[in-house]
Amino acid sequence: MKISIITVSYNSWETIEKTINSVLSQTGVDLEYIVIDGGSKDGTMDIVNKYRDRIAAVVSEPDKGIYDAMNKGVRLTTGEVVGILNSDDFFNGDNVLAAVVDCLAGSDSGACYGDISYFEDDDKKTTRIWRAGEYSEEKLNNGWAMPHPALFVRKSVYDKIGLYRTDFRLAADYEFMLRLLKVFKIKVKYLPQILTRMKSGGASGRNLRYRLKGWQELKRSWVINNLPLPRFFILRRVVSKLGQVIKK
Repeated sequence: MKISIITVSYNSWETIEKTINSVLSQTGVDLEYIVIDGGSKDGTMDIVNKYRDRIAAVVSEPDKGIYDAMNKGVRLTTGEVVGILNSDDFFNGDNVLAAVVDCLAGSDSGACYGDISYFEDDDKKTTRIWRAGEYSEEKLNNGWAMPHPALFVRKSVYDKIGLYRTDFRLAADYEFMLRLLKVFKIKVKYLPQILTRMKSGGASGRNLRYRLKGWQELKRSWVINNLPLPRFFILRRVVSKLGQVIKK
């Protein structure tokens, strides 16, 4: 089973080499690696080019945002399974992708997801762990979500349900997962281990303005999919995240 990993980058010279190495060091898998860069103006592409002979496809050009870049990557993939690893994140060990392949092999599940850990400036220090737990529709209605950096989706599922909406700026990954689970009811499997280490922060958590915009996009995700928005959804979402994300 070939697995395709996409890294999206923009001016990421400080972190992307660690990301690349965490992908290329994966063992026991048929790997396709794709890098989609937004036209970086720092040394990002110099680093990417060091590994060009081990990367299946590299694109460096302006884009319409991170979700547009993800879509470019998905369209280029030829693997049966697709994962997205951002340019300041990395896999938690060299056997992560082998575990994902084992999770999906012989299964009718359309996706596999696991847990993530967060770090700050010192990537050796874990600050929080997101234990996703098993999926249920009741949990989804109460604000639960899979951690997107630890989500691996069959390419056939992308072909069926579509790509990421580029009219979202902060929560297209959530809208995609809602569509996957609630609209198309794709079966998913939970792999109870930390798959990805993620740098703390992110656009939706920068400040209150971004949080408010992110919450608006979460609610819009339900509306555009003709799904009834659960009462007190944002409150439920906040409470759910408190339960999912624990201190180390």
